[in-house]
Amino acid sequence: MAEFGELEAQDGVRMPWNIIPVGTKKEQSIDSEIPVSAIYTPLKPLRSSTDHSFLLPYSPLRCRTCRSVLNPYSVVDFSACIWGCPFCFNRNPFPSSYSSIADNNLPPELFPHCTTVEYLCDSFSSPSPPVFLFVVDTCLISEELDFLKSSLFQALDLLPDTSIVGLITFDSLVRVYELGFTHCTKSYFFHGNKDCTKDQLLDQLSFFVKNPKPSSGVIAGARDGLSSDDISRFLLPASDCQFTLHAVLEELGNNPWPVAADHRPARCTGVALRIAAGLLGACFPGSAARIMAFIGGPSTQGPGAIVSRELSEPIRSHKDIDKDSAPYYHKAVDFYETLAKQLVHQGHILDVFASSVDQVGIAELKVAVEQTGGCVVLAESFGHSVFRDSLKRVFQSGENDLGLSSCGIFEINCSKDVKVQGIIGPCASLEKKGPLCSDTGIGQGHTSAWKMCGLDKNTSICLVFEIAKRETTDVVLQSQSNQFYFQFLTYYQHSTGQTRLRVTTLSRRWVMGTASLQELANGFDQEAAAVVMARLISFKMETQPEFNPQRWADKALINLCSRFGDYQKGNPSSFSVPSQLSIFPQFVFHLRRSQFVQVFNNSPDETAYFRMILNRENVSNSIVMIQPSLVSFSFHSPPEPILLDVSAIAADRILLLDSYFTLVIFHGVTIAQWRKAGYQNQPEHQAFVHLLQSPRDCADTIINERFPTPRTVICDQYGSQARFLLAKLNPCDGNAPFSGESNVFTDDVSLSVFLDHLRRLIVQ
Repeated sequence: MAEFGELEAQDGVRMPWNIIPVGTKKEQSIDSEIPVSAIYTPLKPLRSSTDHSFLLPYSPLRCRTCRSVLNPYSVVDFSACIWGCPFCFNRNPFPSSYSSIADNNLPPELFPHCTTVEYLCDSFSSPSPPVFLFVVDTCLISEELDFLKSSLFQALDLLPDTSIVGLITFDSLVRVYELGFTHCTKSYFFHGNKDCTKDQLLDQLSFFVKNPKPSSGVIAGARDGLSSDDISRFLLPASDCQFTLHAVLEELGNNPWPVAADHRPARCTGVALRIAAGLLGACFPGSAARIMAFIGGPSTQGPGAIVSRELSEPIRSHKDIDKDSAPYYHKAVDFYETLAKQLVHQGHILDVFASSVDQVGIAELKVAVEQTGGCVVLAESFGHSVFRDSLKRVFQSGENDLGLSSCGIFEINCSKDVKVQGIIGPCASLEKKGPLCSDTGIGQGHTSAWKMCGLDKNTSICLVFEIAKRETTDVVLQSQSNQFYFQFLTYYQHSTGQTRLRVTTLSRRWVMGTASLQELANGFDQEAAAVVMARLISFKMETQPEFNPQRWADKALINLCSRFGDYQKGNPSSFSVPSQLSIFPQFVFHLRRSQFVQVFNNSPDETAYFRMILNRENVSNSIVMIQPSLVSFSFHSPPEPILLDVSAIAADRILLLDSYFTLVIFHGVTIAQWRKAGYQNQPEHQAFVHLLQSPRDCADTIINERFPTPRTVICDQYGSQARFLLAKLNPCDGNAPFSGESNVFTDDVSLSVFLDHLRRLIVQ
């Protein structure tokens, strides 16, 4: 799979089918199991990013018919100074600025290796500063509130001085702080039971005391109806309000209203977020603004509530949602869908940092966070490293920064036989209809343009395509070209404030699906296929109540292996698949056991959180979520990857499990005994010191590169926390002699039993 990694390093794209199957109307298409699709990371740092020639300081040259951008696959007539568009075949003249173009004097966008380039769209405009509006839950115990305030102080110190900041707190009331008033703490109160429109918000915040309210038109920022002085009362540069903001946070106390022992606190999360969205929409529409919500418990009051205040009523579970017996769920989802539309229209981002041992409503908030491209972090406490380190990463600059960008618009152009079904990932449809749109919609579908309010260098979207079927094989063979072209265009505001356009143009060869199975297998990317399958399953489980994910995955795997496998009918031992598909059944086995499919023992909030992270991460990170990696450390050999199996456990071995959300350092029983005996403190046992430290160094490297920060668990064999490792391992076959030093008692079948069943079903 190294060649697919090379393609990703060049363009940020991984496709399950790198040679695209084309079928006829009379036969079932090969891509019916795993559709022709692409996992695209628009802002992936490319190998060529250090070469400034790939950031072009001028506007792109576009086709007059289809608006695609000049690219290496364009056919250039140097003598006539004309270029042919590979998408619509229209011939376009070069402007006078390209008059010196020649075979030995090409512009960078025509270099064969420049399939991805960036254009600087507004080199003369002054960049707008980022805006951060902090929305803080104060319904917390004193210890949790102190942890949160400590992290907020640290975050504020990392903010650039030019950043615009504001503060809202909430419990049963919402408080909007006037940070521009320096004489004392001043805030405006809103009742948590009532929704608040933008006009009501502006009136209550006294925006039109000095200046009359416009009689018509939309009130949107300093240019349209608001004065800069009024805006700077609530949202102003961090350098101008640093003392006031620190003083307000220092004074913050927990909920002053008494809470009965059998009741939950009154918490109006929905109203607080609505007011935050209204304030940003009025003051900074279309700017790089983020609402950063810090939530410590479930919403119990007003719009967006997920449970009543009585503790006798439990918070909704998966079973309650499936049986439609969660009375607050659908109303809350509808409320946050409306909030999502408002934020997308304004171009703003919602980030959620939830820290609680109880559910807080991530399942309901999912639509608003995902459609705005926001970050989500779920931890047990505001004092936990998962929250603290993740928040620090948001504002961190340097080598491992997130590369946060905003105000993105994503568009696509394709060859005429390719249609777009939709995108599964952090974006929202712009409802741009046209011939590129398929009749079948998946995710954010029925459009060829999407809004990406927030994106970073790891944000990845899954594009699902539909390939037009032909009448007969002959029609296909008579075609002049056997290439499909794809062009991805991403407009965005860079973290420096510049507006840029990144253009990625791809070419993929197509073949008749049934005639060239070996060619198709050569272009099959197993990792990308597993990730696309995981995203499709997650989407279908959320949108189709009767969907059976295990049956769907099994059927897709059986159909795929029966097409590409070689076997004698009725003889399971004769079955074999090409090496290009050999690991795919293993991926499906682990996907069936993963938290994306198995919701048992996970709350709706946890399931929503896992799926949100899956839907925004690249292929490499997503594969770790599906099939965790396991590395062995011992005296006998250097660190090495080993099979995710119970046989990997040994008394004199340390294991490092990376399941993306959790890192587990597991000490074998002998290693644990030596450690407890203090051998590492004796100078003659330096090798043992190095053995103990090696997995921790490896874990630290992973933690420094990952967002959200994973939870780290250090445990011993036979200890209670060893369950974090054992839950991910492949159980041994109950009929086979056991060779490891631990066993996993489970009703799940082992990988070998799963593969045996697969072979028998295929050869029937």
